[in-house]
Amino acid sequence: MYISKEDLDWGIKLLSDMISIATINPPGKNFDVFARYISNILNDIGMFVDVVEVPRNVVEGICRECVGYPRYIVVGRAGFGKPVIQFNGHYDVVPAGSGWSYNPFKAVIYDGRVLGRGAVDMKGGIAAFIIAVKVFLSRYKDFRGSIEIALVPDEEIGGESGSGYLVKYISKPDYAIIAEPSNSSSIWIGHKGALWGFVEVFGKQSHGSTPWKGVNAFEYMAKIATRFVEVYRDVLKSRVSVYDYGVERGAMPTINIGGEVKGGVKINVVPGYYAFSFDRRVIPEEKLDDVEKEIAEIVNRIAIDYPEIQVKISITNRLNPALTKPESILVTKMRKAAKAVIGFEPKLTVCVGGLDLHYYIEQGVDAISYGPGPGENAHTVDEYILIDEIEKVANVYIAFLESMLLS
Repeated sequence: MYISKEDLDWGIKLLSDMISIATINPPGKNFDVFARYISNILNDIGMFVDVVEVPRNVVEGICRECVGYPRYIVVGRAGFGKPVIQFNGHYDVVPAGSGWSYNPFKAVIYDGRVLGRGAVDMKGGIAAFIIAVKVFLSRYKDFRGSIEIALVPDEEIGGESGSGYLVKYISKPDYAIIAEPSNSSSIWIGHKGALWGFVEVFGKQSHGSTPWKGVNAFEYMAKIATRFVEVYRDVLKSRVSVYDYGVERGAMPTINIGGEVKGGVKINVVPGYYAFSFDRRVIPEEKLDDVEKEIAEIVNRIAIDYPEIQVKISITNRLNPALTKPESILVTKMRKAAKAVIGFEPKLTVCVGGLDLHYYIEQGVDAISYGPGPGENAHTVDEYILIDEIEKVANVYIAFLESMLLS
């Protein structure tokens, strides 16, 4: 529709090059190499480029493994004034793991696919919007407003030192599109939140040969964990979000316990401390403070029956749920642009996982995630993206830019 075969081939070469830069996180390898490479690309397509190093104290406060590995945010800009439309992509990838059929950091192209770590999550999305901006800038010299491309690190470790730092200190656009792999047929208008923490149980340590002298924290942890999850799942059954999550059970808040368990000293020691983790996923209709209070009330109510122990709740991570209104200009224009390209309006869904969207929405910026898939391949062995998806989404981006920036 808009993109020529030459444009697409250029973009696939770009994607292959990006995959070959193994930006593994943690700890944050080759971020400097990627920043230099992508800065040259953005310059070549006609953008002014800034490269900002994230303060090292910010990074080190988030990730101990990342000490000594600098982070860079790359921002390309074209045009002047408002509206400012920003495409966001994270360039860090998770470790490859074992079991690959190919070298995970050497792109393989066959059967309409590009394989490699980061192909779909989310260097393929980055390729799609760079193709789109390249084509748009080559065709239109005069347009109102500005286009930004923001390449960020650290989404895979929470995003605070990536998109979070970007929106707070570098650029707060009017509209943002994160090219996470929603698939061309779906737009993520938000995501669930999360509250992570531990229920800690304090007993009394003693020698394993005289267990009557101690209070076994593990035994009490098991009792509390069983009662907690039974009670809490009944509470959560009554709550259903009004939004579409792509899967029926996705509309409900969830609780998962025991992903991590801490405690114990030695096989012949009565443990005086044990703790189990909880992962509470939060729908947009809920508030994190209310969820934290709710968990504490249920745990404390159960603990009353066990006066011989102490119980404490510690929170390790808070992720606000995020939602851009379905009737917003951003959502409406993107759906119409997609219909012009793929023949139908993408479904509006809320992502069951976490995204960087909340950093924008917390700052008052309308933001969505829309990018090429298939998204279910993210983080998997033999990860791949469909070339047809890259082409479709890049064409949608161009149609969207035309509707927003041409008089």
